[in-house]
Amino acid sequence: MREDWLRSGVQWTHRPTDRARGRAARAGVADRERALQQAPLFAGLPRRHLRAIARATGVADYDRGEVVVKEGVRGSVFYVILEGKVRVVRRGRTIARLGKDDFFGELSLIDGGPRTADVVTDAPSRLLTLSRTEFRKLLSSETALATRVLEA
Repeated sequence: MREDWLRSGVQWTHRPTDRARGRAARAGVADRERALQQAPLFAGLPRRHLRAIARATGVADYDRGEVVVKEGVRGSVFYVILEGKVRVVRRGRTIARLGKDDFFGELSLIDGGPRTADVVTDAPSRLLTLSRTEFRKLLSSETALATRVLEA
């Protein structure tokens, strides 16, 4: 199924986090806020903006050896590694290895351009996801957030 996606050049569908209630839901959003703060794009945002973004995120699980993003394919999702490890491969050469709290794909939130490298899991991995569509919805509804992101 994922091979069909790779051939088609279409990104995986992103599903925002459930709007669950209670302490467990608050803890999940807090973990997502912490993960988002690792990226310079979100590092200086006030907590209320981070919380709004965290609520728009999803989580995706990958097995070892799966391609998360494909070089040359238009990007539409930003990722933060919650668990696991990935390697960044450009033109067949590994150029970086990333682990917990590292992130990739932030430019896809802004420009949606082609990915500059493959990202492949080196271990079973859980990734926080934020789609360009969800991000743009937030920016259009929160002008203060849009201004802050542009400044970053």
